[in-house]
Amino acid sequence: MTTVGGSPVDPARVADQVAAVRARIAAVAPMPDRVTVVAVTKGFGLDAVDAAVAAGLADVGENYAQELLAKASDRPAADGEGHLRWHFLGAIQRNKVARLAPLVSCWHTVARMEEASAIARHRPGARVLVEVDVSGTPGRNGCRPEQVAGVVGGARHAGLDVVGLMTVAPPGADRARAAFSTVAVLADDLGLPERSMGMSDDFELALELGSTMVRLGRVLFGDRPPRLSRPGAGG
Repeated sequence: MTTVGGSPVDPARVADQVAAVRARIAAVAPMPDRVTVVAVTKGFGLDAVDAAVAAGLADVGENYAQELLAKASDRPAADGEGHLRWHFLGAIQRNKVARLAPLVSCWHTVARMEEASAIARHRPGARVLVEVDVSGTPGRNGCRPEQVAGVVGGARHAGLDVVGLMTVAPPGADRARAAFSTVAVLADDLGLPERSMGMSDDFELALELGSTMVRLGRVLFGDRPPRLSRPGAGG
């Protein structure tokens, strides 16, 4: 096992956790076979990536550009039977897009046309989701619900493949339920098939309300090093 920040990853434990998560998905999701589990390896080393892939997870997500660039240099995305697709889950910095674009299979956090244009310039036809800020929390990434249709339309016009919406729910079951419901309705209204909703603490509620992608870190790999255990789009 390798370690980052003192947090080792045990492949056998990860395999057990993946199996447990799949059982939980099967129990609550209306269409379990449609659910994509994105393993969030933020704060962990390549052993976490390898353990996730060995456990059958083809989709791996990172919140920070430098971490994705470093890991993908050793574990590049693969097509066909390669079974590894990199998802970018963090706020998009336009000065990092050129380096990320060849590596990222799906961008979850497009919130402004400037970001969509930067991605389209470096990766025409890239698969993206538009992030929705339902709560209006200061400093939170995402566009407001009333802006979503405009961002989706603009990103499509720029040449991107907009496949769905993404959100990070606020804490509390009632507020999370309202956020997930709002985003699911928006996705339905716009004819978007994918909804990236739900993390380790709330993914079952998100699945009940129509999520098709869940972003899971802690439930698969355990606690992250304290310096990296801060809020983000995957956990």
